Amino acid sequence: MEAAVEEKQDVQGAGTEQVKTSVSSVEYPQAPAVRDSGPKGSLDVLLDVHVPISVVIGSSEVEVRRLLQLGPGSVLTLDKSVDDPVELYLKGSRFATADIVVVEDKFAVRIKEILSISTTPSAVTGKPAAQPAGQENKK
Repeated sequence: MEAAVEEKQDVQGAGTEQVKTSVSSVEYPQAPAVRDSGPKGSLDVLLDVHVPISVVIGSSEVEVRRLLQLGPGSVLTLDKSVDDPVELYLKGSRFATADIVVVEDKFAVRIKEILSISTTPSAVTGKPAAQPAGQENKK
């Protein structure tokens, strides 16, 4: 690798500046070899990271006219039956299906299937999966 150093000198009496550029080689020490701590060691730092999971129970399409008429008490019918599993998304990618259950007066999900990479939309189409509602442009 070479480094360029500029030196400015005033030429007396002329009032002009001359710029000299000198190039010299710079040697950097070799980076030390990183010991392979194996997959476990490299993932330990990630194990306590919290990640948001979204649960999608269904979707619906409405005309803007209908959307503007919505108010308290309005009902939107979704595209899924109550017996259909819900979809779980991790950062916009579908990774599992589940059934809705109640645990201590709170909604919860019971995992039904963890999707393999080959069955997720991004693996099949090569395009990112559609993001659940409310997750657009949040990265």
